[in-house]
Amino acid sequence: MKEKLKLEMKAVAANIRKVREYRNYTQDYLAAKLEISQNAYSKIELGYSKITLDRLFHIALILEVEVMALIHFEPEKFARR
Repeated sequence: MKEKLKLEMKAVAANIRKVREYRNYTQDYLAAKLEISQNAYSKIELGYSKITLDRLFHIALILEVEVMALIHFEPEKFARR
């Protein structure tokens, strides 16, 4: 059970990175918006830090996406045209 949870959290972390890169935002930019260090933000994207619900909603707000887009990433919604 714990392994599945870890995999899910890593997937959410990877989704955050994908959306951030799509938006052409740097880790420094998101860290500044979240009022944390770039190193702390990097740990979120790498899945080393647990994300609180509050932090997840804040990241979604900064990235201008619904929270579900971070939980369940759909690449076709972010296809470049």
